Formats: sequence, structure tokens, C-alpha cells
Amino acid sequence: MSQTITITQPDDWHLHLRDGKQMQCVLPDSAIRFARAVIMPNLKPPIITTDQAIQYRSRIIESLPNTLRSHFNPLMTLYLTDNTSPQEVVKAKKSGMVHAVKLYPAGATTNSDAGVTDLSRCFATLASMEQLGLPLLVHGEVTDPAVDIFDRESVFIDRVLTPLIRRFPVLRIVLEHITTSEAVEFIRSTPNHIAATITAHHLLFNRNAIFTSGIRPHYYCLPILKREKHRQSLVAAAISGSPKFFLGTDSAPHSIANKESNCGCAGIYSAHAGIEFYVEAFDRAGALDKLEAFASFHGADFYQLPRNEHQITLIKQDWIIPAQIRFGDEQLIPLMAGEKLSWKLSNHFLAW
Repeated sequence: MSQTITITQPDDWHLHLRDGKQMQCVLPDSAIRFARAVIMPNLKPPIITTDQAIQYRSRIIESLPNTLRSHFNPLMTLYLTDNTSPQEVVKAKKSGMVHAVKLYPAGATTNSDAGVTDLSRCFATLASMEQLGLPLLVHGEVTDPAVDIFDRESVFIDRVLTPLIRRFPVLRIVLEHITTSEAVEFIRSTPNHIAATITAHHLLFNRNAIFTSGIRPHYYCLPILKREKHRQSLVAAAISGSPKFFLGTDSAPHSIANKESNCGCAGIYSAHAGIEFYVEAFDRAGALDKLEAFASFHGADFYQLPRNEHQITLIKQDWIIPAQIRFGDEQLIPLMAGEKLSWKLSNHFLAW
């Protein structure tokens, strides 16, 4: 008889959906698996006002298949700019639909050109967020070209995040998609209102994956995959039971043309097996008993939201990940395309 695991339905605390026909293609992959998702605002143009966030949320709901509309709740975010006002974050908090504000240092990753150029310009807004209890979600990399790409996270912690926490000691912060042992230790050293998300791809792969038998652009993401010692630190954090670490896929779809080009986009699409990849990682670590808290409890508790009541079941059963997935009028290549995965979501949930 096949091995199974049943857990409280998880949430994805870091998700990119894009918009329009592209979103319609990838959205069901997440909505089948997760009850809620924090939706990243780095569209073109970015989501910088509460009204835009509410309109984007409506488009997400309208793009869901009818069978999933009552099963998935998108939690919206604003894109922080040099000009985001304290009044805007007050409006966001009052809306009940905007749950956080995202900090992208300008130029740090995909569609971040409108991001923050000087954090001091945002101090009044951050003070308002601190007072409101509205979390700041941080893409934690410096953009200084003198800093090695593999060091940008640790340098960000020293140069930007540590001084920020000193200035705003009770600001609720999520350091997103952490990738280094330095980030793990930093989060462990901070108060409980500071936490971190961890992606499945950073739990499963190190930087060798980008260069196995050639350049593999579909393993290129930011923050970039790191050395094996850092991957091991992330696994140890994820399975530790600490409420300061929780699931955030950072699933980020890009067309094949935009990945396989002379300046390919950063981002890995993982939503097609968004929870299965985590089960795989926890199983390899011999820690399936720690999965539910990481995937289903810690994030909800941090965001001060009720834990989900429904459950999902996964079966230990080999299946082959599709080679390509439709993405609007184009195709994308998902994580581990054409490869075998050992855990599969029960057909009962795939039929929703």
C-alpha cells in the first residue's frame, strides 16, 4: 500500500501570478494546492496603490475556474516605491485585502526597476506601517555591482536590514526567499515579529543545478541558488519547528523565450508541484512530521490569520513532470521538467 501524508491545507506566502491570459494558465496550479497566497505586486506597471491591488485581486478571482473560487483567497500586497505615502498604507490596512507591502531594491530582480532607490525616502511610510502592524516583505539583496552575486543577501543583511530594524524595532518584517546560512542565523537572532520564507527550490538544489551539463536557465532565479552548505542550513531551518520559518514558493513563471535568451529572466516556475516539492524535501530530510507546521501553521500565525480547516493528502507515487506548460500564447518550462517526482497530490484535490 502506498505511503500517504495528510496535513492541514497549506498556504503560499510568496507567489507570482502575472496577469491576463498568462495568469489564467498558471493560477489553477496554486489554487488547487493552497488555500491562500500572498500575491507579489511586480507587474508591469507595478501594483502601487490599494485601488490597483483590489482591482488585481478581482482579476485573480475572475480567472479562477468556478470549482476553485471558494477554495482560494489571494492576499494582496503593494509595491513600495520612493513615493509611497503613509496615507496609502493606512488605506491599504483599512481595505482588509492588502496584507503587506513589498520592498524591492531598484534593479534587484524581475520587474523591480520602479523599486526603492533610497530607503530613507520611505521612513515616514515605514513608521506608519510599524504603527499599523502591516508587514514589510523584503527582497533582501543589494544591487551594488561591486558585490558578488553570491554575497548580495548577506551584505544586504549587514548594510540595510540590520540598520532598518534598529530604526524601526517593532516593524513586522518577512525576509523573503532566504538562501544563506547567514540569513538563517540572522532570522534566528531576531524577535518573533521578524520571520522568513524558504522556497522549495532552495531546499532541493544548490548552485550546481544551474551548470549541470551546460547552462540551465530554468534553474536561474534571484536570489540565486547557493553552495551546498547553505542549502543544508535552509533544510535545517525548515525542519527545525521554529515558527520564524515558513513556506513561500516564489513560483515565478516566464515564457521559454524570456528564459532562453541572451539576457534571460530570473525566476523558477514551481507551482505545478507547489506542495509536492516541499514534501520531497522534508521526506529526504527524514522530517515529514515537521512539514505541517512549516507549510500550514507558521505563516498563518505570523500574518495573524486563522489556520485553515481543510486538509490535503499526498501519496508517495512516482510521476513525471510535464516538459512544458501553456503560458498564455506561449509555453513555459516548469521546475524539473520531464523528471520524476516521488510525491503526488491526491486525485481528490486535483478534481476540485
